[in-house]
Amino acid sequence: MKASYSYIAIALCLVVVVLLGKADVAMAVTCNPTELSPCAGAITSSTPPSTICCTKIKQQKPCLCQYLNNPNLKKFVNTPNARKVARTCGTPFPKC
Repeated sequence: MKASYSYIAIALCLVVVVLLGKADVAMAVTCNPTELSPCAGAITSSTPPSTICCTKIKQQKPCLCQYLNNPNLKKFVNTPNARKVARTCGTPFPKC
């Protein structure tokens, strides 16, 4: 009897893991450089990044290489201050 409960518990755990994995897929990031606008002040000056800025950087992290490869965006994203803001927010700057 105990063995059947163990199998049921394992099966339920597997279902939860699968459902959580599918939730991540549904929350895909839309790459939009304007999402980083709350960071403009911190990137262009020496002011510390806001909480909103850090949240946006973390959300847009999968897009940073795309921004770095875009000649129009690279000059803004690939600066010492931008790297400092990312580091301060706890988001390592990507190596693309």
